[in-house]
Amino acid sequence: MTEITSSSSARPSVLVIAEAANPDWVSVPLIGWSLTQALRQVADVHLVTQVRNRDAIAARGLVEGQDFTAIDTEAVTRPIWRAGQVLRMGKGKGWTMATAVAGLVYPYFERCVWRQFGPDLRAGRYDLVHRITPLTPTAVSPIAAKCARAGVPFLMGPLNGGVPWPKGFDAERRREREWLSYIRSAYKLAPGRRRMFEASAAILAGSHHTAGEIPPAYHGKRIYLPENAIDPDRFNKRSVQDLTGPLRACFIGRLVPYKGPDMAIEAAADLMRAGKMAFDIVGDGPMRAELEALVAREGLGDAVTFHGQVPHEQVQDIAVSSNILLFPSIREFGGGVVLEAMALGLVPVIVDYAGPGELVVPGTGLKVPIGPRGDIIAALRQQLDHIIAQPDILPALAEAAHTRAHTVFTWPAKARQIADIYDWVLGHRPDSPDPIPGQSL
Repeated sequence: MTEITSSSSARPSVLVIAEAANPDWVSVPLIGWSLTQALRQVADVHLVTQVRNRDAIAARGLVEGQDFTAIDTEAVTRPIWRAGQVLRMGKGKGWTMATAVAGLVYPYFERCVWRQFGPDLRAGRYDLVHRITPLTPTAVSPIAAKCARAGVPFLMGPLNGGVPWPKGFDAERRREREWLSYIRSAYKLAPGRRRMFEASAAILAGSHHTAGEIPPAYHGKRIYLPENAIDPDRFNKRSVQDLTGPLRACFIGRLVPYKGPDMAIEAAADLMRAGKMAFDIVGDGPMRAELEALVAREGLGDAVTFHGQVPHEQVQDIAVSSNILLFPSIREFGGGVVLEAMALGLVPVIVDYAGPGELVVPGTGLKVPIGPRGDIIAALRQQLDHIIAQPDILPALAEAAHTRAHTVFTWPAKARQIADIYDWVLGHRPDSPDPIPGQSL
C-alpha cells in the first residue's frame, strides 16, 4: 500500500481509543480495527482496546505494549453484558437495549484507560486522543474533559446510530424487540454528555441524523464523515454487468424485518415468475423460514437462491454475478453493504433513508422514497420494471458507483480525510476540512 502523508510535515502521535476493534469480527469491531490500521498510514498510532480483542490483534502481527494495549475490564463488563443478553430476549434483536447496556459500563473502560495513559498524556507524549468506538453518540466519554485539562485535543467519531423508525413499521419495530427505542432520546440527559462535547476538539458525525443530535452550541466542531469504508484489496472483483440474460439481483445482510428482504421478494415476484430476474439472498437470520415459505407460496423456487451465512471474504464471489444490490432496508445506520456492492460494480437499489440514502448520490444508484410498506414495494417494483425495460442504464450507474466507492470510501481515503481533520485540530490549517465534498453539514 502506498504511504499516505498528511498536509503537515510531522506525523502526529495519536492515542486511539477503540474499545471494540477486532479484525475477525464484523460491524463495529471491524470498523474499529480497519480505521485504526488505516490511520497508521498518516499518524503514529497506539491502540487501546478491550482484552477480548487481544488475540486477534496479536495474530495480525501487532506487538502488545508497542502497537496496542489491551485493557481487561471483564470483571465489570461480563456480568452486565450477560444481563443485557437476557433483556434483549433474543440473539440479534434489541440493539437499542444492547447499546444502552454497553453505555453503562463504557465509562469504566475509559477510567482504566486514563489510569494507564493519564501520566503520558499529561506529559505531552501524545498529540491527540481519538475515540473511534463506541460509534454511538449515546456513550459518554469522561476522558474528554481530562484530555482538555491536560492540553491534549480529544476527537470522537465517526458517531452514528439512533435513526428513527419510519412511520408504518411499528410491527417490524416490535418484532425486533426495540422497546427501548421509544424512549431513546432520554440519553441526552446523561451526566457528562455536554461536558464531553464542550471538551471535544472535533466531533465526526457519520450521518446527518446523528449530526442533528449534537447540541447547536457545538455545531462548529461537527464534521460529516460516514464511518464505513471498503478494503480495496478485499473487494477486488468486478461485476461484468451482463445484460444478455435475466436481471440478476442480490440481497446481502441479516434476514430480519427492518432490512426488508420480504419486501424485495414481493417487489420482484412477477419478474421472477416471468423468468426475467434471478435473486441471490446472502445471509441468515430469524426470517429465513418465513422467506422460504414466501418463495414457495409465490412459486419462485427456481429464481431465488438462499446461500445462508457466508464468510465475509467470500461474499464478493457471489455478489459479482449480479447486476444490482436489491436492499430495501428501512433503518440502516451506516450501510456498509451498500458501499461494498458499489465497490464491486453493482448498482444499489435502496430506500432513500438513513445511511444508504446518503451513500448513494445521483448517478450512482437508484432510490425509492421512504414510506409505508406497500408504497415501498410498489416503488421498488416500478424501479425493477424500469431496469428490465432499459437495462442499458446499468453500466454507467455501475461505473459511477465503483468509482465513488474506490475514490471516496476506501480505508486509505478515510485516513487521508481524518489526517486533514488532525491538521485542523492541531492548527496546521485554518479552515475546517470537508471530507465528503457536496455533503458537508
